[in-house]
Amino acid sequence: MRIYVAGHRGMVGQTLTRRLAGLGHEVVTRTRAELDLLDQAAVARFFATERIDQVYVAAAKVGGIHANMTYPAQFIYENLMIAANITHQAFAADVKRLLFLGSSCIYPRLADQPIREDALLTGKLEPTNEPYAIAKIAGIKLCESYNRQYGATHGIDYRSVMPSNLYGPGDNYHLENSHVVPALIQRFHLAKISRAPSVLIWGSGRARREFLYVDDMVEGCLDVMNLPRAAYDHHTDPMRGHINLGTGEDVSIAELVELIREVVGYEGSIRYDLAQPDGAPRKLLDVSRAATFGWRATVPLAEGLRRTYADYQKAARSTEAVAEHA
Repeated sequence: MRIYVAGHRGMVGQTLTRRLAGLGHEVVTRTRAELDLLDQAAVARFFATERIDQVYVAAAKVGGIHANMTYPAQFIYENLMIAANITHQAFAADVKRLLFLGSSCIYPRLADQPIREDALLTGKLEPTNEPYAIAKIAGIKLCESYNRQYGATHGIDYRSVMPSNLYGPGDNYHLENSHVVPALIQRFHLAKISRAPSVLIWGSGRARREFLYVDDMVEGCLDVMNLPRAAYDHHTDPMRGHINLGTGEDVSIAELVELIREVVGYEGSIRYDLAQPDGAPRKLLDVSRAATFGWRATVPLAEGLRRTYADYQKAARSTEAVAEHA
């Protein structure tokens, strides 16, 4: 099949592209310079000419608490436009199967734990990333709405998965705009090589999070995309068509900090900036839906962090080598 992976340069997109190519599919990709997903006309031209069979929507503007609080307008606008343009133009081009990748931040801030799929829209969102969450909820509802209106008449089948916090090789390691795992890896690594006496961590460390290794996430995406329609319908309903993907286990940020400190080998002290927000107190997903069709995460957090740090070191050495020859 010809499969379009939107966002192929991101961590999930890279892993998904490699996996699909390994399965023998023809993977279609475009850089942002080649295809601006915010440009409706450009997306329409792309789908009209490329004969795409399936779409994975891994493209998104993403970041941690700092980025979400600093760029709320960009987070809601860009993610809304990406979801709307790809979904509609895929439909217009008669693409039958699409998978939208969401985020666990779609759920209410104080949702019962672990969070079931039917908790969606039952309470207030976490304020620090509400714009991003609203856009991701819209992406889910686009898939559901197109299925409800056009599924029977046009044979389309658009699905959504909601992963817990993702990490792994190929992540963005920006100190301020990245997610918590890559940001901490970068921070501890720089502190180690500079022999800094301490590292400052945002918040109290008490918030709890669930972390899913990117390869496990990709396998979950493939499983959900390839479920027979009857099986998918059995596990979902028309107004709650998404499926959670996670490990079913969480850790406190303080515990995560200690794990990453050990993996990196940093020996200094850790300080917590209590003036900074924690975000939602806990986000643990109920993954029983995914378990019913046989998917489960296989990479333990400590092992995943070791693999991720090894990838970071490789990337850092490559950057240093380029700088030496510049």
